[in-house]
Amino acid sequence: MANSVSGLLSGALFVCLWGGSVSARSDVVELTDVDFDYVAAEHETMLVKFYACGHCKKLAPEFETAAKRLKGVVTLAKQVDCTSSTEVCGRFGVTGYPTLKIFRNGRESSSYDGPRSAGIVDQMKKQAGPDSVPLHNEKDLETFVNHYDASVVVFESSDSPQLVEFLKGANLMRESFRFAHTTDLQLGLKYNLTSGILLFRPPRLASKFEESVVSHTGPFSVTALRRFIRDNFGICPHLTKENIDQLRKRDLLTAYYDLDYVHNPKGSNYWRNVMKVASQYSSRGLLFSVANRKDFEDELEEDYGLGSTEGSEVPFVTIRTRLGHKYSMREEFRDGKSLERFLEDYYANSLKRYIKSEPVPAKNNGPVKVVVADTFEEIVNDPEKDVLIEFYAPWCGHCKKLEPKYTELGQELSSDPNIVIAKMDATANDVPEGYDVHFNGAREVKDFLNFLKREATSSLVLKGVKEDL
Repeated sequence: MANSVSGLLSGALFVCLWGGSVSARSDVVELTDVDFDYVAAEHETMLVKFYACGHCKKLAPEFETAAKRLKGVVTLAKQVDCTSSTEVCGRFGVTGYPTLKIFRNGRESSSYDGPRSAGIVDQMKKQAGPDSVPLHNEKDLETFVNHYDASVVVFESSDSPQLVEFLKGANLMRESFRFAHTTDLQLGLKYNLTSGILLFRPPRLASKFEESVVSHTGPFSVTALRRFIRDNFGICPHLTKENIDQLRKRDLLTAYYDLDYVHNPKGSNYWRNVMKVASQYSSRGLLFSVANRKDFEDELEEDYGLGSTEGSEVPFVTIRTRLGHKYSMREEFRDGKSLERFLEDYYANSLKRYIKSEPVPAKNNGPVKVVVADTFEEIVNDPEKDVLIEFYAPWCGHCKKLEPKYTELGQELSSDPNIVIAKMDATANDVPEGYDVHFNGAREVKDFLNFLKREATSSLVLKGVKEDL
């Protein structure tokens, strides 16, 4: 049921080379086993999609749109169906579909774990060009740091081992942060720095609660660079699709509202109310952030059941922990006091977790018990029962194929008082943390029965007949 998406490729020239085919209406280069290495080597950077299933079709329109918008900047390519072009797919370890990978000059660079819709364009633009931008003069420096996002700049001589280490870090983290380097050490004197690293926070997020420029001190390594950026990203950064994975590695509070510094600069200053409270609570283990609600409409509806217009005139505040626990602020966020009350309840463990759940079934007497998030603890964690549960998606072809066999399994074991065969729609219910174990093996009824015979606490009862373990 799981699908993976990873990796990417870019290039400044869109061409049809030996064996590569291009539809007259498409800006996406098509590759095969025959021409993959030849074509990929011709591009500095390229995003390649490996596909083999019907679910991959959902990405196709977005991929085509992104290719058109990126034409002349980044090349997007798709590998022919991996069921026929097995050599290349196997060589790059492709097992889930669709899979996206980044290649540079024909060599695999990294997996692509960014947005899979319109966000592909912005994400791929970051892949074009160098990992770290060279700065030659003060104007270059000012232009680079006067940016929407934070900027990390190293000031070191060209033969410095610190510069080499910095460039390694830039290569590894370029998708998440902006990097630049200069060998003109005079440029650092303005910031009382002769050599070393500076992190420039976005000018639009300047406040009296924290410094606009932070310098790195102590030993230097890629690990130290990563830690320095993480610890100094700001008391209340702007959460975006690009940095979401980094920020959500910690327990995170987010205020979603009409955050738009171009079209709504005055309204965007609501951020200062969050910042003021964040400065008081930042030492208690919670990271704070603000986000443009429109950028996360789908997620808010999916995770919190929030409609696109519901309560849109005031910020919607949530807390999401590293364990996936979710909380939402019910009181309207009109001032800092309401946010403080929400935080005090959170730290006092008096908030009720938000759990997305389908309604509890009125009747649930079938051979396969229907589990929803609100009944998960009661049914699945029943200490008196062994439970086999299927987490499925209604659109999943494999799940549909399994359904009659799974129902037959439930019928076979319907007389067994010690075991429950269950299923839960993982797209409509929150799945608790720790339940990511997959069943390995064939999916016929006999295979499930053999599995249960090995793993069940008690002997199975098949249609009223008890079987020995």
